[in-house]
Amino acid sequence: MLIHPWDAGSDEQSLAYLRDNAFGHLIAAGRGREVPVVVPTQFLLVDERTIWLHLARPNPIWPAIEENPRVLLSVAGPWAYIPGAWRAEPGTDPSLGVPTTYYSSVQVTCRAEVVADAEGKLEILRAQLGDLEPGHGDPAAMPRLLSGLQGLRLSVEEIRGKFKYDGHKDATLRGQVAEGLAGRGGPGDGSALRHLS
Repeated sequence: MLIHPWDAGSDEQSLAYLRDNAFGHLIAAGRGREVPVVVPTQFLLVDERTIWLHLARPNPIWPAIEENPRVLLSVAGPWAYIPGAWRAEPGTDPSLGVPTTYYSSVQVTCRAEVVADAEGKLEILRAQLGDLEPGHGDPAAMPRLLSGLQGLRLSVEEIRGKFKYDGHKDATLRGQVAEGLAGRGGPGDGSALRHLS
């Protein structure tokens, strides 16, 4: 992903984004494949260098991870289209402004460890449920469910965050865009507006 210096997020900012947006695409390249395997999934950021998740045993990603345990977890959104007229320099023809899209995206390169033993899978499931649905029944009471999945522990090797909100533009132009976002109120506009504040 191209990250201009003005769009680059710090590790701290990127990790906070992952905590708040714990659903993404796990990508495994494997070896000698025409295309990588891409799996949408919920995950839990356990700490700054550890991510846990689980997937069904029939998932096509397992052979690719066996071939190559380096994987990419990609999280993006929400996004907001910014019309060119909102970004036109003051005093210029608004129809000649350059449109863009505002969005946040974080990609983490990780080393994957497959967790197949019952205690390891329970640890992951309990942690995920404790985060998403505290008080839910113990997954140990559902042995059939447990046998139908495997866990993953991802060790984070690299964090790349992009927060594309015209950070290189002056306050006047950013104010024009903020006014447009506030007036439109479409999907993703509120998130983009918070980044401009």
